[in-house]
Amino acid sequence: MTAPAVKIRPSVVLTGASRGIGHATVKRFADEGWRVITCSREAIPDDCRRDDNWTHHIVADLADPASLADFVAQANAILGEGPLAALVNNAAVSPKTPFKERLGILNGDLDLWRWVFELNFFAPLALSRGLAVPLGRAKGTIVNITSIAGHAIHPFAGSAYSTSKAALSALTREMAVEFAELGVRVNAVAPGEIETAMIGPEYESLIPRIPLHRMGKPEEVAAAVFRLCTPDFGYVTGTEIFVTGGQHLF
Repeated sequence: MTAPAVKIRPSVVLTGASRGIGHATVKRFADEGWRVITCSREAIPDDCRRDDNWTHHIVADLADPASLADFVAQANAILGEGPLAALVNNAAVSPKTPFKERLGILNGDLDLWRWVFELNFFAPLALSRGLAVPLGRAKGTIVNITSIAGHAIHPFAGSAYSTSKAALSALTREMAVEFAELGVRVNAVAPGEIETAMIGPEYESLIPRIPLHRMGKPEEVAAAVFRLCTPDFGYVTGTEIFVTGGQHLF
């Protein structure tokens, strides 16, 4: 008798995996049978330590170029000569000043601005470059997590965060053209008001501005990310999907 073929699980590298949208996205890919290589500044969440899907978790500070380079090396070592079906650039930061204000143009230290751009903009660029070879082997896909704040003034997102996400949106378009030469698709998902630990009581005031009259769930963002990585979207590249309940229309 012929031995049954062993099904190879597709691999995804996902950053900012320990909580919120990243954590929900890990679960979605894992539930769909993917091998997930995760990354965050924290160790594996306590409630995930017995989950076999968290066996490839790498602690790294992607705002530190040396730590980022080490993460890329470790991820490539895990992949070996194998393909990488997807890279999800989710890790991001939106810091406050010492006065608990969002980081804007007239307040805060410029070094904080540089830190925001290092993680929110340069890290996705460097990771995409560092994992280009295995992505090319798979004819895979990259999904950058942008934000509604990158497209319109947001009352609770500071200028540093908003402009870094706007830059990531522009980078997505440029990457789509360059990575097409490798057969790799590049898209973005722009969440609106999503119920995560980052959301405070002040966000309730934004609900009347959302046509669906509610905040989104991390799982709804994860679903959009996952679908972009499937053959269902095989002819889609350079696109940004708004998961905002319609808020981006105003």
